[in-house]
Amino acid sequence: MNGYIHVYTGNGKGKTTAAFGLALRAAGAGLKVFIGQFIKGKPYSEIAVIDKYLKNITVKQYGLGRFIVNVPTDDDIKAARRGLDEMHEIIKEGKFDVVIMDEIHIALHYKLFEAEELLEIITNKAEHVELILTGRYAPQLIIDRADLVTEMKEVKHYFQKDIQARKGIEY
Repeated sequence: MNGYIHVYTGNGKGKTTAAFGLALRAAGAGLKVFIGQFIKGKPYSEIAVIDKYLKNITVKQYGLGRFIVNVPTDDDIKAARRGLDEMHEIIKEGKFDVVIMDEIHIALHYKLFEAEELLEIITNKAEHVELILTGRYAPQLIIDRADLVTEMKEVKHYFQKDIQARKGIEY
């Protein structure tokens, strides 16, 4: 099976949710899945269920989960860099059938590393690996290289009414 490049981007809710849905589908088909989360560093509910029930999905966080409203620190950059390097090897080795780089575009947006580095990872991926890239602000360079691009567009969101993130829905 030839693996393709997916991009889920845009300002609407659902990019990570779509990627995790694909991971669930892949696991149901017996495929091995690796999910690397950039920026994020908190115990989200989807990770709890994966750890408990889905042994052919591996999740690793490469974020410290603290700078989104501030400026990234050197520690944030180092954590992202470690994640990028580790995921490069995972994607190149091809031990996983599906690899999700969650919030990779946000990491690029905050200049934790460069789009050309991600393009190199895409270029060097094992042929069968299905690679999913999520996050707002996907750079045109990556969109042009992708095989499938979905843009989530916010039409209306209850956060605009000061509704806080809810466990089981947003995290």
